[in-house]
Amino acid sequence: MKQNITNPLYHFIYWLLVIAILTLIFGRSWKNSEAAFFYIVFLLPVVIGTSYFFNFFLVPKYLLKKKYTRFALYSFYTLVISLYLEMIVLTFSFIYLVNFNMRNMGPNSSDTLLLAVVLYLVVFLGSFLFLTQQISLHQQEISKLTEESEKMKTPFLEVMSNRQLKRVPYKDILYIESLSDYIKIVTIGNGEIISREKISNIEKKLPDIFLRIHRSFIVHIEKITRFNYDEVEVDNITLNIGRSYKKLVRERLKSMK
Repeated sequence: MKQNITNPLYHFIYWLLVIAILTLIFGRSWKNSEAAFFYIVFLLPVVIGTSYFFNFFLVPKYLLKKKYTRFALYSFYTLVISLYLEMIVLTFSFIYLVNFNMRNMGPNSSDTLLLAVVLYLVVFLGSFLFLTQQISLHQQEISKLTEESEKMKTPFLEVMSNRQLKRVPYKDILYIESLSDYIKIVTIGNGEIISREKISNIEKKLPDIFLRIHRSFIVHIEKITRFNYDEVEVDNITLNIGRSYKKLVRERLKSMK
């Protein structure tokens, strides 16, 4: 969902829908869809500005941080300023729309209360969608942190090797290599450990300090001594980064600098 928030296409489609819906509502009320469309276009900058300021500044900075008094105060200020701007837009829009047959527009065209309601319905609809996404993201993060915490309570990887259960401390693992239905765990001091496991199953057991860089390799991030776009180096051993993993690996490793 975070991708939706930062995706320009998502916002473009959302505001196109807003224009279409408001044009339909006011067009029917005024019996003049063309005038309604131009009027909505004039009003839209106020709607967009208020919506983004409310949803992406007031909500995350005050509401989500439980600063309710400031949130209420600044929301009131936003309401007053946006209504003032709305009146300015109304004035200029009526001047522009004087070329249309104003008699057919109906009394709702000058109803500022209706305009305010429509404006904030749009704003709060966006806020509701934004908060829903944020709550979902927070729940996912909490779930991930809880899972990571459970994994770190046991600071070793348990695998069967030569019919024996072996516990390999995370701090000793350099990287893990897939050998079809087997894996090879390359460690510091204990050499290589072979186990009949699939690398995909091992990946689920490992905490976040390990990173899948290839369909055949998982590395201990803290053991990486050098990396570039195509490969990483662990204990003087060069491992290739898989094509489908390059973006994720680059983002994770750059964030550690």
